[in-house]
Amino acid sequence: MRSLEVADAGPLPLDDLLTAGVPTRLGGIARTWGLVRAGQQSTQAAMAYLRGFDAGRPVTYSHGAPSIGGRPFYNEDCTALNFEVRRGGIGEVLDAISQHLDDARPPTYYVASLPIAGALPGFDVDNDLGLAAHGVQAPPSIWIGNRVVASCHFDAPENLAVCAVGRRRFTLFPPEQIDNLYPGPLEPTPGGQVVSLVDFDAPDFARFPRFRDALATAQTVVLEPGDAIYIPGMWWHHVRSEAPFNVLVNYWWRRAPAHLASPLPALYHALWTLRDLPEREKRAWAHVFDYYVFGPADRAGAHVPETARDLLAPIDDTRARRLRARLIAALNR
Repeated sequence: MRSLEVADAGPLPLDDLLTAGVPTRLGGIARTWGLVRAGQQSTQAAMAYLRGFDAGRPVTYSHGAPSIGGRPFYNEDCTALNFEVRRGGIGEVLDAISQHLDDARPPTYYVASLPIAGALPGFDVDNDLGLAAHGVQAPPSIWIGNRVVASCHFDAPENLAVCAVGRRRFTLFPPEQIDNLYPGPLEPTPGGQVVSLVDFDAPDFARFPRFRDALATAQTVVLEPGDAIYIPGMWWHHVRSEAPFNVLVNYWWRRAPAHLASPLPALYHALWTLRDLPEREKRAWAHVFDYYVFGPADRAGAHVPETARDLLAPIDDTRARRLRARLIAALNR
């Protein structure tokens, strides 16, 4: 994996990251963070640091029995999840993790993707990567837990993730490996995103033979406290928290204009309207989508007079609103 050492916890090299467009480790970029320094003193110091910002609001967290081995996932037939979602205070979660620090196989406690602004006000003053200086608005989220495995999944936005306490092992795959990663159900999902059904600790190659091909493309890195990783949007990543107590802070943002909607509803609509068509019709629609969507953005309207291009012209806020209205009207018929 590409790696950049950031001398003296220097400024974020965002332009370099986006230009390269590949997963990149940023060694030591957050070494001066207040939480990183507290964690280097001790686990309890890190927990006390977090408690100092706790607004006292209830948070949602995952709890699993020791038998799940720290892997929030599915039951045997993928009809239900193997953990439960609870609500409680951050202090309550920290207390529970603290009670099981020495357990070889502790119960799972996992606060995932918690917005920092409401839960830990003031935390970002001494714990921030400086994305705002690049004109990027990316409110940070925090992930708090013990030895937890986040099954392999992808996120559409760009992602910068900082290992603040503990140690995390990332294994990444390019987007084109989706077929070799055997995605599971669209619903339910352990964390809101489709995950690979492959158990990375004990892959069943008889059931998932193409996973060998995915492994040939894998990029793996271990983040120490103060390190960060840039994960380009749509890259698959499997994340293992390796210490008894782990904290990660991440930033998600889209590079697309705000008026462009998420593509995920389009996938659901395509499943409904296209996937089960006769093969001849599907192939014909594939050509239509390539012409209008997946080919050059200006191709479909290039030969049409500019005054008549309408939705064939670049989508702006006005056209986005009109498209949304058309879709809502069509779905409500």
